[in-house]
Amino acid sequence: MGYECPVCGVEEADGEHLANHLAFTALVRGGDHEAWLDETVPDWEDRDPESLAPDVTEHAEETDTETVTEHHGHEMPAVEQHGDADLSGEAAAILDDAQELTEQLHESSLASPDPEDGDDDSETQ
Repeated sequence: MGYECPVCGVEEADGEHLANHLAFTALVRGGDHEAWLDETVPDWEDRDPESLAPDVTEHAEETDTETVTEHHGHEMPAVEQHGDADLSGEAAAILDDAQELTEQLHESSLASPDPEDGDDDSETQ
């Protein structure tokens, strides 16, 4: 059972992934995710994903599908192996979400390449 982000609608595989998504996006971008967390869970910055998950999932819509976040281990095992030894709490959450954002950016760049990249500039000159 997954959850939909109450801020941007992105689907996450479970409560901890949702907590990771919200916290990481709030830390990196601020904006709506940070404002939502500040209002909903004021001490969110002091929590790890496991303890934050119950407070964010009660405000999120459940989904029937599980997303690509569930199979991170199959795509970047070296990062996870090294990360498990040294990272805990917030650092591990940031690493997990960084992997997720990287995958999303990669997927979106494959799906819709930027028309301004590549040969367009050389053809017009």
